Amino acid sequence: MTQSEKMVQTDVLVIGLGPVGAALCNLLGRHGVQTVVCEQATEIFTKPRAIALDNEALRILQMLGVRDGEFTTTAIPRVHYHSPVYGCFARINTAGIIDGHPMLVTFYQPELEALLRDKLRQYPQVQTWLGHRLLDVEQQAEGVRVRLQDPQGQTVTVHCRYLVGADGANSQVRQQLGLEFEGETFEQDWLIVDAKHVPNPIDHCEFICDPRRPTPHMVAPGDRQRWEFMLHPGEDRERMQSPEAIRQLLAPWCRMEDIEIERTAVYRFHAREARAFSRGRCFLVGDAAHITPPFAGQGLVAGLRDVANLGWKLASVVQGRAPARLLDSYDQERRPHARKIIKLARFLGSLVMPSNRAKALLVHGLMKALRVLPQTRAFFEDLKIKPDNTFDQGLFVRERGHRRLLAGATFPQGWVRPAWTQQPTLSDEVLGQQWSLITFGDAPAASVSPEMLARWRAAGGQVWQWCQRAQGLHLAPASERVECLDENFLPRVVPLGWACIVRPDRCVFAEGPAAQVERLLQAALDHFQTDGVRA
Repeated sequence: MTQSEKMVQTDVLVIGLGPVGAALCNLLGRHGVQTVVCEQATEIFTKPRAIALDNEALRILQMLGVRDGEFTTTAIPRVHYHSPVYGCFARINTAGIIDGHPMLVTFYQPELEALLRDKLRQYPQVQTWLGHRLLDVEQQAEGVRVRLQDPQGQTVTVHCRYLVGADGANSQVRQQLGLEFEGETFEQDWLIVDAKHVPNPIDHCEFICDPRRPTPHMVAPGDRQRWEFMLHPGEDRERMQSPEAIRQLLAPWCRMEDIEIERTAVYRFHAREARAFSRGRCFLVGDAAHITPPFAGQGLVAGLRDVANLGWKLASVVQGRAPARLLDSYDQERRPHARKIIKLARFLGSLVMPSNRAKALLVHGLMKALRVLPQTRAFFEDLKIKPDNTFDQGLFVRERGHRRLLAGATFPQGWVRPAWTQQPTLSDEVLGQQWSLITFGDAPAASVSPEMLARWRAAGGQVWQWCQRAQGLHLAPASERVECLDENFLPRVVPLGWACIVRPDRCVFAEGPAAQVERLLQAALDHFQTDGVRA
C-alpha cells in the first residue's frame, strides 16, 4: 500500500446502494453491524424503474422500519389478461390483505430509494460512500480485501469480514468471484413509457396479449401510468422513442397533448441466476444474484427476500452469536425459490407475448376454458400459482406430524394486543429482530424449565405467550404476553397448547406441541454453538 492509499476495516462491505443494497444496510444497521456501503453513482437515478411490490416485500420493508405512508403506494385490485379474440381470458384477484399488507401495489422507485437512504442516517455504524468504484476483490483466510477508487481517484483498501454484492445485473462483484450468470436473454426489446396526468386512467393492471404488439399497462402513484410495448425485429430503438412513434403507440389510450411523458427507455428482459449466491466470504443479493422478467412483478421483491434472509445471519455471525456455517443456508434457501419465481415470470410471459397468432389462439383459448373449472380458476385467479416462500432445505427442523405452521415456511402476521401497552399492533412489531419462542395458550414456564429459558435468553432469544382473546387464566407476565385479535393464529392455524420457534426473518424454525418445547429449543440452541473462533 502506498502512502496515498487509505485503509479501512469493517465487518461488512456492501457494493451497491440501489433499493436492495440500501435495504440490506438498513437491516444491518438495525442489528448494530459495522457496515460500509459504496456506490459508484453520486445521485439516485431519478427515473422510475421497478414499479411493483407485493405483501411480502411490504412486510420486509416493515421489518426495516418503514412505516405505512412513508412512501406512496397504489393498491392494485386486479390484473387482467386481454386477447383480441377472447377478450379477458384470465385475471388475478389482488384486492386482498395478506400478513397486514396489500397483495399488490405499485410505487415510485426514486421515492423509496430516497427514503431508504435517509433512514441510514440514524445508524452511525453504517458509512455511505458515494462515487466509489470497485477495483478488485481478494478473499483471504480472515476476511476479504477490497480495493476501491474514490471520487478523487485515490485508492481505498477495505478489509472486511464479509462482502456483499448488491451492484445489479452487471455485477462487478459477481464477475470478480468468477460466478457464471446462467439463463437467457429474451430476443425482444421493450419500450417503457411512463406518463403523468393521463385522462381516464385505469385503476388496475392489464396485459394486452396481442401477438402483434404485446403491451402491459398499469397505474402508479403520483397520477402516473406505465406502458411497456414489445418492439418488433428491425424497429430502431431511437426512432421508437421519438414523439411521433410514442404518439402512435399511445393513441388507443390518450393524446400526447394531454399528458406529460416522464420517461422512455428500451430494455431487453433477462431470466438469469448466478450459479451460486455465495462464494467463501462473499455474497450476492438482488439483480447481482438473479434477474427476473417483469411479467410477475417480482424483480425487486426477490431482492428484498435476499435481504431478509441474509441480513440477520451476517449480524449473528459477526457479533459472535452463531458460527460461520450458518451463512451456508443463504444460498441453500434463497436460490431454489428465486429459480421458482423466474419460472413463474417466464410462464406469465408466455401468456403476454406468444410468439405467433396460432400459439396465441391455443394458449389464450386454453386459459379461458380452464376458467370454467372452479379449481383451475382459483389456482390462477387467487394467485395460488405463485410459489410460497417455503424452503425445502436449510436452517429449520421439520418433523412429520407437526405441520400446523410448517417449519421452513413464513410465520404469518396478524393483529395482536401486547399486554404492556394494550394497543393493537401488527405482530412483527412485537417480535422485533430476535429469535422468538412462542407458546399458544399456555405460558412458556408451564412447559419449559427455568434453566432452559435462561439458556435461551442468554443466546438472545425472546419468550412469548400468545393468548386467545380475553383469556383469563394461565397467563405469563405482562411483558411476555400478547393477545391475538384475529384468526391468523388461534384457532384457525394453530391450536391451544402448540408452540413454535421463529427466526428473525419470520421463518418458522420448528414447531410442535408445547410439551416438546425443550427439545425444540435445544435444536435451535445447537445452531448457536460457536467454536470460539471469530468468523
